[in-house]
Amino acid sequence: MSAVAAARQILNQLHEVMASRLHPQGKLDRVVEIIGEALDSEVCSIYLLREGMLELFATRGLEQAAVHVTRLAIGEGLNGIIAEHIETLNLAEAAAHPDFAYRPETGEEKYHSFAGVPIVYRERAVGTLCVQHADPRRYDDVEIEALQTVAMVLSELIVHAGLADDEAATLGEAASGPQMIQGLTLVKGIAGGTAVFHQPRVLIDQVVAEDIEVERQRVYRAFDKMRDQIEAMASQAEFGTGGEHDEVLETYKMFAYDEGWGRRINEAIDSGLTAEAAIERVQQRTRMRMREIDDPLLADRMHDLEDLSNRLLRIVSGQLGTAASQGLKRDTILIAKNLGPAELLEYDRRRLKGVILEEGSLTAHVVIVARAMGVPMIGRVRGLRGMVREGDEILLDADKAIAHARPLQQTIDVFAERMARSRQKQAAYAELRAVEPFSRDGTRIQVMMNAGLRDDMASLPIVGADGVGLFRTEFQFLVSATLPQRERQTRIYRDVLDAAGDKPVIFRTVDIGGDKAVPYLDSENASNDENPAMGWRALRLALEREGLMKSQARALLEAAAGRSLNVMFPMVSEPWEFDAAKAVFDGQLTFLKSQKRILPDSIRYGAMLEVPALAETLDILLPRISFLSVGTNDLTQFLFAADRANPKLAERYDWLSPAVLRFMRRVVQATDGSGVELGICGEMGGRRLEALALLGLGFRRFSITPVAVGPIKELIRKVNLGEVRDVMNRLLAAPTGSLRAELQAWAEQQGIETD
Repeated sequence: MSAVAAARQILNQLHEVMASRLHPQGKLDRVVEIIGEALDSEVCSIYLLREGMLELFATRGLEQAAVHVTRLAIGEGLNGIIAEHIETLNLAEAAAHPDFAYRPETGEEKYHSFAGVPIVYRERAVGTLCVQHADPRRYDDVEIEALQTVAMVLSELIVHAGLADDEAATLGEAASGPQMIQGLTLVKGIAGGTAVFHQPRVLIDQVVAEDIEVERQRVYRAFDKMRDQIEAMASQAEFGTGGEHDEVLETYKMFAYDEGWGRRINEAIDSGLTAEAAIERVQQRTRMRMREIDDPLLADRMHDLEDLSNRLLRIVSGQLGTAASQGLKRDTILIAKNLGPAELLEYDRRRLKGVILEEGSLTAHVVIVARAMGVPMIGRVRGLRGMVREGDEILLDADKAIAHARPLQQTIDVFAERMARSRQKQAAYAELRAVEPFSRDGTRIQVMMNAGLRDDMASLPIVGADGVGLFRTEFQFLVSATLPQRERQTRIYRDVLDAAGDKPVIFRTVDIGGDKAVPYLDSENASNDENPAMGWRALRLALEREGLMKSQARALLEAAAGRSLNVMFPMVSEPWEFDAAKAVFDGQLTFLKSQKRILPDSIRYGAMLEVPALAETLDILLPRISFLSVGTNDLTQFLFAADRANPKLAERYDWLSPAVLRFMRRVVQATDGSGVELGICGEMGGRRLEALALLGLGFRRFSITPVAVGPIKELIRKVNLGEVRDVMNRLLAAPTGSLRAELQAWAEQQGIETD
């Protein structure tokens, strides 16, 4: 029997039961009999959430004396695990599972196999539905899908009959009292605002279909409308406040026209569900698959499909719009299960103060964009919607990976004091925007900023940076489902140069692949990378995909017509890679000359020093380049063989360790007298104590996040470079470990404030 036929058979009988005059307990007693018979299962049981515990409410096969007696805490036993994680279990030998909890009063010791699904209402588990069998066996997919469909129908019966805890009871004191939320720091910073849910809940009032054909036509119309919306938005020259939006819609188009997805929704309707319930049914299946996926990059692709499911569900139900489309009315902390980069860009930056994600990872594309936007973010907050309600006051401290929902007045006062100090500092830094950063002994230090979005260029005059020392060109690639068209690249690069005026912009060629995977460049090389940050990415990828490099080279050359162009190649390991990349630009330059096109007035080429091997061949590379930028983020993880995306290792290796600083000093010495401009780009240069060390080593150009420009300019004006150079030489001569404590103590003696 197919999954559709099995579910349809059960639903037909359930429909009669639900329409009968039986009291709720009688209905559930009849339900377990129907399911057990249909699946030829000796045991079928329903557990419901009551007073915060899972209570055995109805059973076929277990001891009837255990009904309303056997109770499990959330997370206790197999049913507790199903409810806690909202996931399906399918076990040939239940007792072998580490979370198995034996209850002697049930008489379940003679049953070996077990399958259970959550009964979900409004994204929370209100109970579980499980079957058991004496013979050890895994249940077929057909049987599991039938159980999941039945669970959806049961949720309506259970909630409307008031058999399970309502939402307020489930949330308990967490919904009214103060709550501290702990997660993982994704983007540092502090912020306060009102909780706004990115994805307003779509309430499904009816689960069982009265007319299957009517429901099918509703879904067909919703698909047509959704596709029309996406096509219309994709055809616009711009979308929202940033040109990167329209490209992410190509990803939606791929899924919107996927026949398999539409077929699964149709099959759910065939089983007897309404259009809304069918979409939700398939979406639940997707969520459960996502929990089984270990590959974070593949999981990110599954999130794209979930986003599209939400869009379709809103259309078919008539409940349209995300919080972004409705507009933010006040300072906001956005609450979401997950976000895509383009979705984040839809929000008004003036009102969006922070983000808390139930999922999220350090390598997700949205984190890269949030960091560029300066939006604090924490993730990996399990049960987030059970802690926060729409409109709650939220204080977010992403530096410490915590947030306070409905905080006590004492917490508000402490936080307000921190915010006030931060605003005072920001005001002092703002006064330095027109001040040139000279050290106390008269040396001019270049302080530039990093950027990656067109909108970032507005920060250039505000913070008073000397230019853009690193423009990450990969952002438009990360939010696109297909290779960005050359014309679109050209337009963005030209807009960036226009916004910079007479200040320099260094464009770093695309750094994608590895941990910044994009669907249109999928490859065996990338998918098999055990260490993606050290794999098929950046210049390695671009040189292999010559069309990508040629397109970007021509776009940059055309955008810089009649003015200066600065190009930097990422992740150069050996000089020949630089030569190969420059040859691509030379080829496009020759082509444009033959076409009598206006060329850049001057072109300067540089390289990123991120791979330690390059330091051994600088004598070969330096005569060929105009500038060299040390990328501290990747360089540090390569030096220590420590993945910075791994939370256990992220803070373990110190930038102020002798290994890092001696390496940096060697690079300074190698470039001294070469005429090559040496700079730092990366988080290390934006931290005051680390920047002090770099100044002592001889670095004279910094490219950092816009918010760090003011603090670093202020630091430079307090430093005597000769003095800090002597301190660094002394500390590095005989180090005992990290130089952090000793350098901090020296800075305090000099009256130099650090982070």
